[in-house]
Amino acid sequence: MSTLVIVESPTKAKTIRNYLPSGYRVEASMGHVRDLPRTASEIPAAVKGEKWSSLGVNVQAEFEPLYVVPKDKKKIVKELKEALKNSDELVLATDEDREGESISWHLLQLLKPKVPTKRMVFHEITDEAIKAALTNCRDVDQRLVRAQETRRILDRLVGYTLSPLLWKKIAPSLSAGRVQSVAVRLLVTRERERRAFRQGSYWDLKAALSKDKSAFESRLVTLAGKRLATGNDFDENTGQIVAGRDVVLLNEAETLALQTRLADKTWTVAGVDERPSTRKPAPPFITSTLQQEANRKLRLSARETMRVAQSLYEKGFITYMRTDSVNLSQQAIAAARGCVEDLYGKNYLSPEPRQYKTKSKGAQEAHEAIRPAGQTFRTPKETGLQGAESKLYELIWKRTVATQMAEARQTHITVHLEVEDAGFRSTGKRIDFPGFFRAYVEGSDDPDAALDDQEVLLPSLKQGDTPECTELSPIGHETQPPARFTEASLVKTLEKEGIGRPSTYASVIGTIIDRGYAQRQANALVPTFTAFAVTALLEQHFPDLVDLSFTARMERRLDGISTGEVEWLPYLSDFYLGDEGLETQVKNRQDQIDPGEARTIDLDNLEAKVRIGRFGPYIETEHEEKPVKASLPKDMTPADLTPEQIEQLLKQKLEGPQQLGSHPEKGDPIYIMLGAYGPYVQLGDVTEENKKPKRASLPKGVAMESVTLEMAVELLSLPRLLGQHPDTDCKVQVGLGRFGPYVVHDQGKEGKDYRSLKKEDDLFTISFERALELLAMPKGTRGRRGTKKALKELGNHPEDEAPVNIYDGPYGPYIKHNKTNVSIPEGKKVEDMTLAMALPLLEEKASTKGKKKTSRAKSTTKKKTTKKTTAKKTTTKKTAAKKTTAKKTTKS
Repeated sequence: MSTLVIVESPTKAKTIRNYLPSGYRVEASMGHVRDLPRTASEIPAAVKGEKWSSLGVNVQAEFEPLYVVPKDKKKIVKELKEALKNSDELVLATDEDREGESISWHLLQLLKPKVPTKRMVFHEITDEAIKAALTNCRDVDQRLVRAQETRRILDRLVGYTLSPLLWKKIAPSLSAGRVQSVAVRLLVTRERERRAFRQGSYWDLKAALSKDKSAFESRLVTLAGKRLATGNDFDENTGQIVAGRDVVLLNEAETLALQTRLADKTWTVAGVDERPSTRKPAPPFITSTLQQEANRKLRLSARETMRVAQSLYEKGFITYMRTDSVNLSQQAIAAARGCVEDLYGKNYLSPEPRQYKTKSKGAQEAHEAIRPAGQTFRTPKETGLQGAESKLYELIWKRTVATQMAEARQTHITVHLEVEDAGFRSTGKRIDFPGFFRAYVEGSDDPDAALDDQEVLLPSLKQGDTPECTELSPIGHETQPPARFTEASLVKTLEKEGIGRPSTYASVIGTIIDRGYAQRQANALVPTFTAFAVTALLEQHFPDLVDLSFTARMERRLDGISTGEVEWLPYLSDFYLGDEGLETQVKNRQDQIDPGEARTIDLDNLEAKVRIGRFGPYIETEHEEKPVKASLPKDMTPADLTPEQIEQLLKQKLEGPQQLGSHPEKGDPIYIMLGAYGPYVQLGDVTEENKKPKRASLPKGVAMESVTLEMAVELLSLPRLLGQHPDTDCKVQVGLGRFGPYVVHDQGKEGKDYRSLKKEDDLFTISFERALELLAMPKGTRGRRGTKKALKELGNHPEDEAPVNIYDGPYGPYIKHNKTNVSIPEGKKVEDMTLAMALPLLEEKASTKGKKKTSRAKSTTKKKTTKKTTAKKTTTKKTAAKKTTAKKTTKS
């Protein structure tokens, strides 16, 4: 008997094949095999003339979806049908969630099997789990299918109804989405708060004290019996103390006077408070918390986290990664407790097995939290994983093991000190028993280091003691605007508000960035001017769609469909076709929306208007009764746009660029200007002969007003030659690039070797010797700490004596020789690899690269030839057109 098993991906197919009996054939569907049409070309000819066809849903026929097989899936479907012909049984083994259930249902609709069919579900790919799943198969769950289909239709209705409106009223290529638009609004609301923020300042004193040669710190908290003002006492909209707060606000002069008055006075301990506390470990990971912690600790985006987690699941290392449940099976609890006892000892075990309960009513996905797979947990070292996979597995392993560890016991210590009428406070924390901290500290990569960081030890102090003050320093503070969202904090907020499903957050955030609604700055998500315009339009004309509570209620109803509590058809009809339905709203309001107003962004304290144009945001104002426009720099954010910056841009537009002076040697004028990518200096004017005059960006942190003629000349001299490299006799230069100042060893055809300057290095005074020193250092990896070290050095290549090493990459370990990189063959470990094994792999990769280059070169030559011919024909037509126009003009 032959059984066909269908899963989503080749990796999953390869892993599951190891645990199935002989006679089982495993094939991959490569995800969904059917979906609503994405482009006009996918719409079948039979319905192309129908008004609803572009929507992909026949709203008048009970919201019947138009499913099509995408072009790239037709071959896969054909292969699956062929495989089914030779099978006696079909097993659908797609993921254990709504999406997986939907994929299985679509496969049934397309394949139309005439053999017995079963639905096989599991949440981990291990021998035991697969055997158990084979003996407990079921039918496709129609309620889960309907829930997913309703959600898909609803998202299509929102996106395809509102997006065309945005194209007409604001700009092409924009999109709206049920969850996406709410997430963008969260970013915009926070940015508005930052813009409205008014900074406040306050001062206090910090004392360095000593008791029995043990040093500790203390802060001023009261003066003459009144509490000292802190940042929490300021109104963010005024920058002043909140009305009614009875606090002391010190300025710099008053703080300095107090410092002088308290000098050489006696300090006395007024009281010591000790408060013991315990801390329990966090629950095991669910989809959203994994995304948050991976972003905080590993700097992985939500999209990267899910990609890596998917790979770990399909390779059999973790349980299913799309889940809302914090439940751990008895098998998992036993495995975690075994790890604790083996690695940390019995005293680190929790007295009783610890189980967690899911708070979310809508948790309908897989039945267990994300954890290491199997009856026993492989330690991170035992997995042989590399790169991001290794780091994410370790994070999941630590979090799971920590759930079965004893609580951490701590003591919080507060010491109150007095010196004349001033009250100071010292706080400390003692870890009496680290408990689960030994394995995992939330928000920290290194639990052992985190233990040290968490402890703040104070000397033994009691009431009446008189410690010595060794230093008393005035400290100035300024209140800070609300922090921008990171991917982690945005995911946390969406989940807390009940917006969308955690399994979709990665794609939602990815879409927000891809569509130009936000850009990443460091780890923060910064909304763009386009995001402001779209959010304002939706808030004004479709407020429900971006209202958090409305969207959360919608989410609960969609969950209700999967449990049978809510009827799907009446809900969709009311949402889209009702008296206040989306279709009706768009029809009624689209004529009320003025495109000019929709493209205009209202920002406080700005006289000029900010608008969205074809080529990005720009400012517009009136000058001598004529409109003046100036593009905004691409990295400019709405919260940071100031009247001074606008004045500079408009002045440059009206009066031309500001001239700093003339070049001392060339005599050409040097200008300072503000462009699309920020401020820069320019040598000479743009003319027919000099269409691209030399330009140089300002170093990061240098303000336009502080740039002198001398600095501009130095910037324009970059890249500057420092000397010839002693090993190659090639140029060594210093320059300023996109990622800051650098030195470069320019080896011509061999390539350029770059190193970033360190903080202590000066761009204009760095010596040749220092440049050589930097170039001799191992090359760092951008975006990661430290330098990139080889996992294993295999030796030198026999042809050129260049090193052949193995490095850790984002997709696992790879072999590197000069510019040729090749992955380690599957099944091989880093420690097993030798130079003899690596050389054939490198040779094969190098020959492939050579063929691709030759192919590309031939293709490029053909294209150029074609373009030239086309260009000639076009020119002829244009000339003819001009002649015709001239004749017509003459006749008239």
